[in-house]
Amino acid sequence: MKRRFELLRCLVLVLAFCLIPHAFAAEDVRSQVVVGSDFPSTREALVEAIEAEGLVVSAVVPFNGMLARTAGDLARAASPFANAEIVQFCSAALAWQLLEEEAVQIALCPLAISVFTTAAEPDRVVLAYRSPGQATAGRVKAENLLRRLVQRSAELARLRW
Repeated sequence: MKRRFELLRCLVLVLAFCLIPHAFAAEDVRSQVVVGSDFPSTREALVEAIEAEGLVVSAVVPFNGMLARTAGDLARAASPFANAEIVQFCSAALAWQLLEEEAVQIALCPLAISVFTTAAEPDRVVLAYRSPGQATAGRVKAENLLRRLVQRSAELARLRW
């Protein structure tokens, strides 16, 4: 009986290890490195790309500042970022479409794109966003909008450098 328990335990552990990479994979996060630019230019380009779509930036979250303020309280050495901001925005038409499809899709609003550089690589600017997925027509539109904004931001940021 003890041997069976040990075999079962080993089997569970093997299965768990096989599933761990999938459980922690960030398949829903998309990112693009912005070549030939810096953080301020990329951030400005992101805001410009959003506004060029006729959208309004609702908030710019100073994420690195929050990490820096709370690092000591949480026994962390320092933020892993040199710069990090999250730019939030909304499309009223897209929000209505998402909500008419399914009320729980309120969790997708507002949309957000992060721009950051890490402390380890302060000259490497990255744009990142959470993909809303492809489950509904509204989510596909949101994904296409986010992708378009990231691509346009990267193009504009390179022009400013």
